Amino acid sequence: MPRRSRFKKLMAVSLLAVVCIGGAELAVCRVADPGLYETIVAPVRRTASAAWSAVSDGACAVWDSAVSTASRAAGAIKKNEAEPLENQETAEPDAVPATPADPTITALEQRGESEILTGGNCEIVYYNQTDAAWCGQPYGKDDLGRFGCGPTALAMAVSSLTEQTVNPAEMAQWAVNNGYWARHGGSYLSIVNGAAGEYGLEAESLPNCDVERLRLELAAGKVAVALMSKGHFTNGGHFILLRGATLDGSILVADSNSRDRSLTVWDPQIILDELSKSRNNGAPLWLLSPKEP
Repeated sequence: MPRRSRFKKLMAVSLLAVVCIGGAELAVCRVADPGLYETIVAPVRRTASAAWSAVSDGACAVWDSAVSTASRAAGAIKKNEAEPLENQETAEPDAVPATPADPTITALEQRGESEILTGGNCEIVYYNQTDAAWCGQPYGKDDLGRFGCGPTALAMAVSSLTEQTVNPAEMAQWAVNNGYWARHGGSYLSIVNGAAGEYGLEAESLPNCDVERLRLELAAGKVAVALMSKGHFTNGGHFILLRGATLDGSILVADSNSRDRSLTVWDPQIILDELSKSRNNGAPLWLLSPKEP
């Protein structure tokens, strides 16, 4: 047998002997001198008890957190189930698109890994829900390509108005976790106020906005989330961003389903006329702006 193996075996036998002798001596001590026995074993008991309590408390905390998170999500889902919903499944519009803008007014630029919509009073980090990077990503049990205009529009808004970068998949997961995903329907309308609160934005509803008010708010650097109905942007329901006003009063948009529509100047009256008729949870028009420090 090699010398190293013999040494390991000798050490193992010696350690076992010490343990056995120590155990035997403790057993004798317990009978002969109970006071000394308690003095020896009390620290071990305290250490073991503290360790068990820490493990138990940690497990309970994890369990309580999981239950609390599940309860909040279930409560949000139950609350939103009664909310009227316009189906937001991707549906190309029948209306003829407006004329594309001059590139000096607005353009789509590649900057690093991001696409940026220029022009207006606020540059927008642009995401398209039908791109390969996002279209197959899950939105609950649906996918972003078909039902993800809400999370995608809000990902653009948060990434453009705050110092955070949130992509459509991350926003979709947040929406699912907080009960804003509507199975085979898109997003509950409460997603706008919910995302604004979560990511440090102010949200103001403009349910009865006119052309001049819309131009003024966008010219001030705010971004609007608009829920559109059938018309130039969709054949169903569809969230887009209104991202600025041009010098002649036209409106610039960011449409997560179309780069062409995002590079077009729009008559503000067309946008106002095609807004959803819903008035739930601030719909159909919300102004977003960074919260004041």
